Amino acid sequence: MEGQAQADLARDIFGNPFRPVDFASAWRTDTVLGIARELYASGDFTALPVLGDALQDAGCDDEAVLTHCRGAGPHARGCWVVDGLLGKA
Repeated sequence: MEGQAQADLARDIFGNPFRPVDFASAWRTDTVLGIARELYASGDFTALPVLGDALQDAGCDDEAVLTHCRGAGPHARGCWVVDGLLGKA
């Protein structure tokens, strides 16, 4: 069980290294960045599905990004989607 939890957390932080995502500048709307900054600052990722909706509204159709945002997690500071949007990756 511990090994699985660690693997899940690693996927949250690193994503799929064999399929890197190019975070389009068009996705970085004020709404998307505001949500991402709040998630990062608070460490509370329960609103990650809201970020997924905002990304989709901004034109994101990347299935890996949207699925990750809407997935059960675990999610933590260092999340590859949030860090990618904020330029921390």
